[in-house]
Amino acid sequence: MKPVLLLFVLFLAGCNLAPKYHTPAITLPMNYKEAPGWAAAEPSDAVARGEWWILFNDPILNELESKVIITNQNVASFRAAYQAARALVITQRAALFPLISLTGSRSRSIPFTGQSDSSFVSGAGGALSASSNYMFGIGASWEPDLWGKLSNAVSQAEAGEAASEGDLINAALSAQGELAANYIQLRGIDAQRVLLDRIIEDYQRALVIASNKYEVGTVARSDVLQAQTSLSNALALRQDLDRQRAVLEHAIAVLTGENPSTFTLAPETWQPVVPDVPATLPATLLQRRPDIAAAERRVAAANASIGIQRAAYFPQITLTAGVRTTTSVMDQLFKASTSLWSFGLSGVETLLDFGARRGQVLQAKALFDQAVALYRQTVLSAFQQVEDNLAATRVLADVTHSQTEAANAAAHAQTIINNQYLSGMVDYSQVIIAQTTALNAQQAQIQAVINQQAAAVALIQAIGGHWSPILDIDKKPLHNNLGDLF
Repeated sequence: MKPVLLLFVLFLAGCNLAPKYHTPAITLPMNYKEAPGWAAAEPSDAVARGEWWILFNDPILNELESKVIITNQNVASFRAAYQAARALVITQRAALFPLISLTGSRSRSIPFTGQSDSSFVSGAGGALSASSNYMFGIGASWEPDLWGKLSNAVSQAEAGEAASEGDLINAALSAQGELAANYIQLRGIDAQRVLLDRIIEDYQRALVIASNKYEVGTVARSDVLQAQTSLSNALALRQDLDRQRAVLEHAIAVLTGENPSTFTLAPETWQPVVPDVPATLPATLLQRRPDIAAAERRVAAANASIGIQRAAYFPQITLTAGVRTTTSVMDQLFKASTSLWSFGLSGVETLLDFGARRGQVLQAKALFDQAVALYRQTVLSAFQQVEDNLAATRVLADVTHSQTEAANAAAHAQTIINNQYLSGMVDYSQVIIAQTTALNAQQAQIQAVINQQAAAVALIQAIGGHWSPILDIDKKPLHNNLGDLF
C-alpha cells in the first residue's frame, strides 16, 4: 500500500497550476518613422565590442568610462541586488529536496543527597547512583511539490534574478551614458572658454583703441564706456563657464566613484567628433534594451505567482522518516534493540478562510496584468526614445550646418565693421552689435555640435547600446533576451 501511495504522490508532484506563460504580444513596426532608411554605420564593430564611447575618439573619455562598471556606487548597489536575487534562487531550489537532519545528545543524571559519596538511600531502602543516557537520530522531511507551488517559486525567483540582471546592466548603461553626456558638455565648455579668452583679448584691444581715440578727442567718452561694458560682460560669461565646468567635473567624479574634492579633469583641446550610430531594427530593440528584458522577466515572475497562490486551495502534504536510537550504555547505541524507525505522512487543508485564498489569487492576477502593462509601457517608451533621438540626430545635423554658416558670416561682418570704425566710417555702437552677434553665433555653433554629440549618446542608450559583460560571476543567462546582451 505504501509504495502505491508514494507513486501517487510523485505523480501529483508534476502538477503546475500556473497559467502557461507567453511573452506579452507587442505590435512592432517594420521601420522607424524618423529614419526609414537608417543603415548601419561604420565602425559598428566598436559598438559590438561594448566600448561604444570610443566612437568619440577621446582617450580620456575611454579611461573614465572603463571605471564606471567597477567603481560607480549606484552600479555596485544594483550588483549587490543581483547577487541577492541569485542567492534567492538557490534558496528556492533547495525547497524541492528533502530536509535531512542529524541529532545527538548525551546526558548524565546525578542524584542530589548533600553527601560526598554521590549516592543516597531511597525510600525503599535501596541506593540510587549516577546514570548516563545516549541518543542519536537521523530524520528527513519532504514536502512533495504536488501542485507546483515550489517549482513556481523557483521559476519566480529565476525570473526575478534575470530581471535584476537586466536592472544591473541598465544601471551600468545609464551611468556610462550620463558620464559621456557630462564629459561632452565639459569639453564644450572648454571650447567656449578658449573662445571667450580670445574674445576678451579682442575686447581689451578694442577698449585700448577707444580710450586712445577718446584721449585725442576723436570719439566721445561713450565709446570707452561701451567698450568697457562689452569687456565686462565677456569676463562675466567667462567666469560663469568656470562655475558650470566645476559642477560637471564634480558630477563626473561621482559617476566614476571618486571624491569630487580630490578629482581634477584638466582642460583639453576640444574634439568636435559626431559619430554615426550603427542601426538596429525595431524587432531587435526588444532584445538589446535591458530595461525591456527586465520588464518581461517580471511578467514571467508574476505569472508564476498565480500558480503559487492557486496551490493554496489544495492540501499541503509532508512526508517524514527517521531512525532514533537511545541507550544508557555507549556500546549499545547502534544495536537494533535500541533503535526505533518511523515513517509518517501528514497533510493540512484549510476548510474555511472566508475568501482569503480567492483574494490572493485575484491579487496575483491583477499584479500580472500590472506587470504586462508596465512591460508594454517600457516598450512604447523605448520606441519613443529611439524616434526622439533619431529626429534629434537628423535635425541637429542641419542646425550645426546652419550655425557654422552663421558664425562664419558673423565673424566676417565683425572684421568689416572693426575696419570701418578704425577708418571713422561708423560709430562704436555698430562695433558692439557686430561683436555681440559674432560671439553669440560662435557660442551657438559650439553648442550645436555639443547637442549633436549628446543626441548620439542618447540614441546609443535608446537602442540599448551594446556593452561588455559587467558581472564578476560566469554563468549562462537565464533568459534569451538577456542572453543577447553578453
